[in-house]
Amino acid sequence: MKRFLLTFSLACLLLLPAQLLAQAPKYSNEFLKIGVGARALGMSNASVANVNDVTAGYWNPAGLTELSSDFQFSFMHSEYFAGIAAYDYGAFATKIDSNSSFGVSFIRFGVDDIPNTTQLIDSEGNIDFNRVSSFSAADYAGLISYARRTNIEGLSFGGNVKIIHRSVGDFAQSWGFGLDAGIRYQRSKWTYAAMARDVTSTFNAWTSNLDAETQRVFVLTGNELPENSVEITLPELILGVNRKFIFSNRIGMLAEVNLKNTFDGRRNVLISSDPISIDPSVGIEATYMDLIFLRLGMGNVQITDDIDGNRITTFQPNFGLGVQFSRFSIDYALTDIGDRSVALYSNVFSLRIDLNRKK
Repeated sequence: MKRFLLTFSLACLLLLPAQLLAQAPKYSNEFLKIGVGARALGMSNASVANVNDVTAGYWNPAGLTELSSDFQFSFMHSEYFAGIAAYDYGAFATKIDSNSSFGVSFIRFGVDDIPNTTQLIDSEGNIDFNRVSSFSAADYAGLISYARRTNIEGLSFGGNVKIIHRSVGDFAQSWGFGLDAGIRYQRSKWTYAAMARDVTSTFNAWTSNLDAETQRVFVLTGNELPENSVEITLPELILGVNRKFIFSNRIGMLAEVNLKNTFDGRRNVLISSDPISIDPSVGIEATYMDLIFLRLGMGNVQITDDIDGNRITTFQPNFGLGVQFSRFSIDYALTDIGDRSVALYSNVFSLRIDLNRKK
């Protein structure tokens, strides 16, 4: 299995044309890196191996083969920057047959009611606040997922087709398309997984829609005019290993380690090199009778400067709780406990609904 994972990783690297590595930005479609589901966020996103529900459509589509019910729905809402930005997620998954599953996920990250002051001053130089309107800057993504078990016991694979739409009011918009691929291998209490995001690179084609008047205002105020362009998101490979521990018929625990590998040059992460940087994360989930869950996680380790210019190491500890009863699972996560990292903390709630659940 280790040889298979290594071959999978090398195949992803070979798909990267050299010119893409040179031209592509390091940070693109970052709203798709935030994560979904309070369970995973409470474990600092260490989830590519243990995920076994509808959220697998995002984390690792191969996990959709482990659905515990015939139909699952999931919803999540969180806010950032004191409520200025909103992140919403909804997903559905179902079994096609005993060996394959299908899922659909939708993500929106946006800032609404942004004042548009480009028409604040009329043609005669008068300030007219009635000419101020509002717009939204929002990113949308739709994921169509498919997963299937193989003839090898414990081994499954899956993939996503991603359609991305990003808009800045009526000023500019883009459409993008990409593919993800994942594998999952479970043996006894161990689970190994690999998730290749944007495996063939994701392309966003931007189109500017500025009218003549708005262009004039941009020039007079010293702003650059946006141009039609193509934004490229390079692949990243996440490797994960998970182990379950059973202490009694009521108490259990699982622990997972993930290694997120990026190939766009040196990044400010724990293992920083060129061209590959590795960002590790660790998550733990303790359970009581599969009804009550306690989760802890740590990730986002960075070396930065404090206010005095001293080099310090920061990290992001996360905490989560979960309750499952009947057909409903309610999860909560508090990211960045104690404000230990440069990331802003957020309170996250998510809901999962199971129909025709297995006993």
